[in-house]
Amino acid sequence: MPDSRPQPLPPPSAAPGPAALLLCGARLTDGRTVDVRLGRGRIEAVGTAGSLAPGPAARGGPARVDLGGYLLLPAPAEPHTHADTALTADTDGPAPYDPQDVRRRATEAALLQLGHGATALRAHVRVGDVQGLGALTAVLRARRSLRGLAELTTVAMPRVLTGAAGADGLAILRDAMRMGASVVGGCPDLDPDPTGYVEAVLDVASEHGCPVDLHTDAADPARLTRLAAMAGGLRPGVTLSPCGGLAGLPAETAGRTADQLAAAGVTVVCLPQGGCGAVEHRGTAPVRLLRAAGVRVAAGSGALRDTSNPVGRGDPLEAAFLLASCHGLRPEDAYDAVSTSARAALGLPEIRVEAGFPADLLAVRGDRLSAVLSLAYTRVVIHRGRVVARTSAVREYCDSVASAEPGLPRQGRGQLS
Repeated sequence: MPDSRPQPLPPPSAAPGPAALLLCGARLTDGRTVDVRLGRGRIEAVGTAGSLAPGPAARGGPARVDLGGYLLLPAPAEPHTHADTALTADTDGPAPYDPQDVRRRATEAALLQLGHGATALRAHVRVGDVQGLGALTAVLRARRSLRGLAELTTVAMPRVLTGAAGADGLAILRDAMRMGASVVGGCPDLDPDPTGYVEAVLDVASEHGCPVDLHTDAADPARLTRLAAMAGGLRPGVTLSPCGGLAGLPAETAGRTADQLAAAGVTVVCLPQGGCGAVEHRGTAPVRLLRAAGVRVAAGSGALRDTSNPVGRGDPLEAAFLLASCHGLRPEDAYDAVSTSARAALGLPEIRVEAGFPADLLAVRGDRLSAVLSLAYTRVVIHRGRVVARTSAVREYCDSVASAEPGLPRQGRGQLS
């Protein structure tokens, strides 16, 4: 089996300054082979291979990275992860909410996803109930420790916001936003009054001028329609996920609902890797129908090795692979769902491999996008103009394989894609 190991990196305090970095001989999706010069966190220039001079040498490291044999892409983003429950699949009983443990797991999970290429992540964190604000405090500390490596933003998720029980939830939600949560979220399906829950979330979001990100898997078109109508026009925007219940509706009903979501400007984040709920509620939103209606569709990972998905990988390229292989999207559209559309869902600027754009990039060994989505082990991740993660894999065959096929090398075929 391939041995895929993230390489050690210097801690954030040892990060080099904003000196220029030259990426040499990278292939783009349009077939060109180029050099790309990065500086001050942005792409400074793109030219034919061999045409660009490197800038001043970066302090403590080389100014050139050889990307011959790699496909260079805008970095993916992770729009839907659960930092407080990540890496708890082997835990007996409920997920532990000890703040130190949550901080450790949240940091480790973010680094795993960074190694896959996600330089920006949105983490949903439960607030209220037994965990209070402890889990959120821990994830916010993890965010600080990741500074310079990845951008981690948090969604505060209360359980109940209506009735007598909801008063405490609403107070804690407001405290969470004052503490530093970036997005108001939650799951209206769990509240006795889903409409009242959404109204409360929208009110708090308006108070703080922040986005909304709601979980729903309801197969009730009226509820989704009502939610879309309530969310319409809210700025800076509303995201719904995973919306798997839409896939179970009759085509005509699902189509009308998709039109209403598009009219409201709602973004849908689907979770093709398995979602983040109970097994019986899993499902992927009808991405082709939503896209045809004009809904922005992004893709996230959902659970990362917790009880909802004990084998979750948190790999954006796996999500894109599943959208292409199981849901009929072209490789270009599938990758867009985990990169451009995912970044838009997070309110981040677009990335293109062109001068002036942010220098958040992913280099994957391979020569075309379809091959990269099929088999992508070896990766170089660039955030704000510097290399922040490398993963490499080498496959070796035993001598008997080489003997059976004399034309094969006696030791492996070199690096995997």
